Amino acid sequence: MYEVFIGVDSHRSTLAAAAIDPMGRVLATVEVENDPQGHRHLIDWRRQLTGSVRIGIESSGNYGNCLARTLIASGEDVYEVPPNLSHREARRRGLGKSDAMDAVAIARVLAREETLPRPRAGQAHEDLKLLIDHFDQLKRQRNQLVNRIHKALVISHPGYEKQIGELKAERHKKAVVNLVRRDRSVRADLVRRNIRELRRLEDEVKTLRLQMKDLIEATASSLTEIDGIGTLTAARLLGEVGDVTNFRSKATFASLTGTAPLPASSGMTVRHRLNRHGNRKLNFTLHYIALTRCRVDPATKEFMAKKMAEGKSWKEALRALKRHLSNLIYRTMIADEGMLETAA
Repeated sequence: MYEVFIGVDSHRSTLAAAAIDPMGRVLATVEVENDPQGHRHLIDWRRQLTGSVRIGIESSGNYGNCLARTLIASGEDVYEVPPNLSHREARRRGLGKSDAMDAVAIARVLAREETLPRPRAGQAHEDLKLLIDHFDQLKRQRNQLVNRIHKALVISHPGYEKQIGELKAERHKKAVVNLVRRDRSVRADLVRRNIRELRRLEDEVKTLRLQMKDLIEATASSLTEIDGIGTLTAARLLGEVGDVTNFRSKATFASLTGTAPLPASSGMTVRHRLNRHGNRKLNFTLHYIALTRCRVDPATKEFMAKKMAEGKSWKEALRALKRHLSNLIYRTMIADEGMLETAA
């Protein structure tokens, strides 16, 4: 039986903590810097509280990640409090808005909910998010380099693209180098430099792909077994979702992915409109998977035909497909978590 519940609201620069008793009454509050010294101060403050203590951190995988690891290492009983629960608690009680009030709301959720998840000790999901974001950045840099090379060559060698084409294969890059081999102008020199940088970026992209593939295998994820999901899309899903056990149902997961239906009915017409909320990166990933499956998967083609036969437009059928995929991905990730815990 816990006697004290501590809620921690984490931010980039600060941490706000509030301690309550089992009745929800505030015992103490504190605000510290989000750095090693602040973490030590928070632990000293916690040790002044008597009785068994349960600690809940909102965003333990983000700004509260370092604090969560520090508290676990010091032997504390730490849990992750999903933001949707703490926000709902704050609105329900009309606590207003401040970091201290948010910490009180987190503590009250912690006291009420018995099945909150633990912060993830592993770094696989966080590492995948870092890698896929870096991968996207490199792809943008590659596109910028290709555009610079094209801009230079259309001036110095008009019509070059009819012979060489896009700069995707190595033979195309060699053709560009040969094209400017005898040209000693500044423009040609910049083309050669950009080709070298382009090769370096593409080598780094290949390395990132292999690194993400290894991390996905380390998580024991079976997402890549789903038609339309490859290494990059699986990395995006795992990195953006993080700990899927934070989501109680496929409905809450659909809210994250932006595939929860928004009613837009009128009279005898029953329709749902586009949901622009949720994580837009996840929503785009689901959109990409849906379009891929529409091209190659017979069951998906049948699903779309059935929805359109019901009177839905192609876009409405696609939204229904994205919700169906969101449910499928949620079930797969939950099943993977169960297998991982059993293996552990």
